[in-house]
Amino acid sequence: MNTHDHAHAPAPASVLQTEVLVVGSGPTGLALAIDLARRGVGALVVERAGALFPGSRGKGLQPRTLEVLDDLGVHDAIRAAGGSYPVGVIWQDGARTGEHRMFDAAVPTEGAPYAEPWMVPQWRTQEILAARLAELGGEIAFGREVAGIEQDAEGVTAAFVSGPPVRARYAVAADGGRSTVRRALGIGMTGETVDPSPMLVADVRVEGLDRDHLHVFPPAEGGGYLAIWPLAGTDEFQVVAGFPEGAEPDLSLDGIRKVVGARSHLAPGDVTEVRWASDFRPRAAMADRFRDGRVFLAGDSAHVHSPAGGQGLNTSVQDAYNLGWKLAAVLSGEARASLLDSYEEERLPVAAEMLGLSTRIHRGEARRGEATRQLGIGYRASALAVETRDGLAEEALQAGDRAPDGVRGGLRLFDAFRGTHWTLLTVGAGPDVPLDPSALPGLADVRPVRIPSYEAYGDGVFLIRPDGYVGWAGTTAEGLAAYAAGIGG
Repeated sequence: MNTHDHAHAPAPASVLQTEVLVVGSGPTGLALAIDLARRGVGALVVERAGALFPGSRGKGLQPRTLEVLDDLGVHDAIRAAGGSYPVGVIWQDGARTGEHRMFDAAVPTEGAPYAEPWMVPQWRTQEILAARLAELGGEIAFGREVAGIEQDAEGVTAAFVSGPPVRARYAVAADGGRSTVRRALGIGMTGETVDPSPMLVADVRVEGLDRDHLHVFPPAEGGGYLAIWPLAGTDEFQVVAGFPEGAEPDLSLDGIRKVVGARSHLAPGDVTEVRWASDFRPRAAMADRFRDGRVFLAGDSAHVHSPAGGQGLNTSVQDAYNLGWKLAAVLSGEARASLLDSYEEERLPVAAEMLGLSTRIHRGEARRGEATRQLGIGYRASALAVETRDGLAEEALQAGDRAPDGVRGGLRLFDAFRGTHWTLLTVGAGPDVPLDPSALPGLADVRPVRIPSYEAYGDGVFLIRPDGYVGWAGTTAEGLAAYAAGIGG
């Protein structure tokens, strides 16, 4: 475990110490730990289970999440492990009666090179993230169930059902919708049951279906919904089945065989193996706040979505991406502790928006289109977004928006942004004298980049945050030093 004791109060030798304690080894916790590790921050991931989550539940990675994973160094592995979403085939009485497209079509653009969702089973995404974390020297402690958490002015102490306590400067609850940490903090969760009818989801092996399509079996008289997805990059399928309110789905091999046999043209025996199965009631709920002192909530511990919109895992990974650079900047002394206030300020409204979208999609009130790709999410209302240009159109790039990709002057912008630094981007004519990043007090690592005019930006000066959003924008650099000083320690 990476440890940095200089900032801790003395503790008994039996207490493990780290800078950030991450509770939960799902995509949220792993993405956060990767972001911290690549910044040299000691982080320990603890997981109550004995191994990584074994199922496929969150299988769709949206375009904005693919950009995040590119920056975290796992995009190539994610691409190799998955595939695009197949066209759905609608079956009736053993015959194909139509087609169904899950997502509105989209094409890559220069500013947004990833256009459509990429299917990777959640267990495989987590394996890739865990391998990246190990490359960076991080670790996961399995079999470590949090029993309680206390905090003081200097840090957080977590107690466990077994094993020694852990002392950290900060802690992040990434331990899911039933978060032990959130409950220990007394943070309420407000929401609704999106659908009282239980759903079954299972990873199975099935014979008799092609792997080029999603197979949809609409409800027959008195029956329930059934869909069977080929899981990209595997030889398995994901079964999703709906049940009437009050039912208790049977998760056994025999139970799943009965459902498939009753609702499709397949024979029960065509389901040859069940690798993982779960049932749930679709909910939409959000924590009343995302922070309590030195403890932050991220992912499902902060917001629980219906899976219909493919937003839950993606919103969760982007929580981690928003929080990681801020924690690292404060821990290093680069930034004031007040920077951490911007995490809830920025992410809580986004989570609320995505929850609403997921619920509307579940109820058939919205399509899986531009909004679900999450490229339009931004933080214009944030205290970290300072726009000094006047008269901009609403659709123009502004401070708080995602910084687009593009190639100008032989340079790809995503290559320039990739990493742990800020980017000082001058576009077009800009100031006559190249900007000197050393004139920005409080920002330890700023890389200057100058490109010819690019319509996606417009001419001017842009300070790009470490998470790829425009922090400050102006026609000239006037006022930029003051912005940097406001963040710096």
